Amino acid sequence: MSVKKRRFRKYIPFYLMLLPGFLYLLINNYIPMFGVIIAFKDLNFTKGILKSDWVGLSNFEYLFKTPDAFRITRNTLGYNCAFIVVNLVAAVAIAIILSEIRNKRCVKVYQTLILLPYLISMVIVSYLSYAFLSGQTGFINGFLKGLGMEPIAFYSEPKYWPFILIFVNCWKGAGYSSIIYLASILGIDQELYEAASIDGASRWKEIRHITLPLLKPTMITLTLMSIGRIFYSDFGLFYQVPMNSGALIDATNTIDTYVYRGLINMGDVSMSSAACVYQSLVGFLLVMTANYITKKYSRENALF
Repeated sequence: MSVKKRRFRKYIPFYLMLLPGFLYLLINNYIPMFGVIIAFKDLNFTKGILKSDWVGLSNFEYLFKTPDAFRITRNTLGYNCAFIVVNLVAAVAIAIILSEIRNKRCVKVYQTLILLPYLISMVIVSYLSYAFLSGQTGFINGFLKGLGMEPIAFYSEPKYWPFILIFVNCWKGAGYSSIIYLASILGIDQELYEAASIDGASRWKEIRHITLPLLKPTMITLTLMSIGRIFYSDFGLFYQVPMNSGALIDATNTIDTYVYRGLINMGDVSMSSAACVYQSLVGFLLVMTANYITKKYSRENALF
């Protein structure tokens, strides 16, 4: 028996363990990539995908020539940049606070409470938000009326929604990220803290000079992963939380919600596919660029 055959038989159990994950990626990630061709065609369901008329870049031109193109691109990029920064700061802060709490039972309760918004459906989150923000019956307006102040019409005032969406996104996602950072903190060699304590370092100095520098690789990795989806938006957050209010379109409309509304109103699958291809390509280029910059200044922290 040849060396290659013996090696193959030796690793058969590992190949079998790999098979389910490989099939999942093949079926859900790679085979559907055939659908990219729809972005370059005028899809006609009676003709099918392959026989539909080829229109080249016309669907992309339509996407960029719409008067809303700048607004939805600005909203998608702006919100995601804010989400990355705010969630990073909040998640690291929560992880450090949890690591400083000595009562393990208290930590578990706190973790459960902070992960709850992430685990429950965004539909439930949207209705909870509505309960807080709705007209005369909402919790916030009820509180304002109790203080003798005028209620705020949140669902007809776009100026409040950048802050509301950033807060809701942080409330939903920061807890999950904080658990990853907490795991990294717990993996730090405790002798470093003991040595710093003997040298007279305060807890703040230990956090500043030990915890944060050693969290840097995790922070860079999660940030790079977030940058890869910077041209995507949380559909539930931008569509369901504002309750699809027409008065809030300027402040809440992103590429994903714009495509959804266009698909529902016009049924244009080709234009929707073009938008998805555009998002994927830009996301890929952003990840490659961010990884290149990271590799240039800190090679060991780059993804590849």
